Amino acid sequence: MYNLGIHLLSFVLKVLAHFNTKIKLGVLGRQSTFEILSQNLTPIDKTIWFHCASLGEYEQGLPVFECVRHKFPQHKIILTFFSPSGYEIRKNTKIADIVVYLPLDTTSNAERFISAVKPELTIFVKYDIWPNFLHELKKQGRTAYLISALFRKNQSFFKFYGRKPRSALFAFKHIFVQNKSSELLLKNINYNNVTVTGDTRFDRVTNQLSQDNTLDFVSEFKEASTCIVIGSSWAEDEAILIPYINENASETIKFIIAPHEIDGTHITSIRSKLEVKTAQFSEKEGKSLKDYSVFIIDTIGLLTKIYNYANIAYVGGAMGKTGLHNILEPAVFGIPVIIGKNFKKFPEASAMIEKAGVISVKNDIELKTVLDTLLTSTSYRKSEGLKNARYIGHNKGAVVQIMDTIRI
Repeated sequence: MYNLGIHLLSFVLKVLAHFNTKIKLGVLGRQSTFEILSQNLTPIDKTIWFHCASLGEYEQGLPVFECVRHKFPQHKIILTFFSPSGYEIRKNTKIADIVVYLPLDTTSNAERFISAVKPELTIFVKYDIWPNFLHELKKQGRTAYLISALFRKNQSFFKFYGRKPRSALFAFKHIFVQNKSSELLLKNINYNNVTVTGDTRFDRVTNQLSQDNTLDFVSEFKEASTCIVIGSSWAEDEAILIPYINENASETIKFIIAPHEIDGTHITSIRSKLEVKTAQFSEKEGKSLKDYSVFIIDTIGLLTKIYNYANIAYVGGAMGKTGLHNILEPAVFGIPVIIGKNFKKFPEASAMIEKAGVISVKNDIELKTVLDTLLTSTSYRKSEGLKNARYIGHNKGAVVQIMDTIRI
């Protein structure tokens, strides 16, 4: 049934590719995978394979990838993505020698891919677990690890019908999980090579503090104002944020909006609802940015650095049901973070609401109350931000534990 479903998925994706640019990128990209591998690999190459579903998992795995690359400099690194949103943004990353789309998880693709790559070490990140690829790794005697894994009891691995995906977990030599509940779920199915190491994203964002986070155009825009950065927002987030922006944006309170979707239609929609002076990244040349009170970032790759300029951050995805984006990226800079109401699937959010400076709001009324309080009370704002910085400091260290175990 699983293999039939994969073939059906292949057909559906090819049909949808005619109507969706993102899906089309993935379909076309997968057609080139084996050609790229054959052009860039030789029979004598020693290889390591990293796999991520998308950009978020890449960022999660990056501190481990960097350590592995340093530890095994003679190996060629193959990095695969399933989603175009990961591949298209990181296809030129220096962490890998070859970056390709992962072929669909058919038995023939799995055998062909593993036979071509022959990885001495494979690392999967979080949850993108493809049974046929993993069974083939095990069949060929290859070593695989899963890092920053997060499991929930309603996943197929733990259901009566989940025999094939459950058996795939046993292809991993060791699984590093984020929390005790994930460890317990694995042990309940008799998988015992598991260690609770926490989330590698804590290490990833901590490393950001040692980078140069300067962006001159943001400095020009912000000047001495209090700046609220809205990161990875969706329409549901913007629906409660834009009225507040229209009411409060000024020379002393400024807003940066970095929406998750940056297509022209979405950006135009945001601008049409704003009633205050607004600049746009793609149109910033020749403008005196200090004269604007809202700045829309219609490009990718800058948000992590932009958070460095925030006094308050709002992270999108949880007001609707698309999924909360990374709250650790702004929190590491020691600022309070506001999120929406649908965060239960994100353990770091629940923990930081309870123990740190993350605040959840359900609607525009709660948003106004929280933002007004943070804006008027500097001491409260700094206190909540400091809680976030301390929480991240206390929870880093997963990478060291993982690297102590990984072997070739």
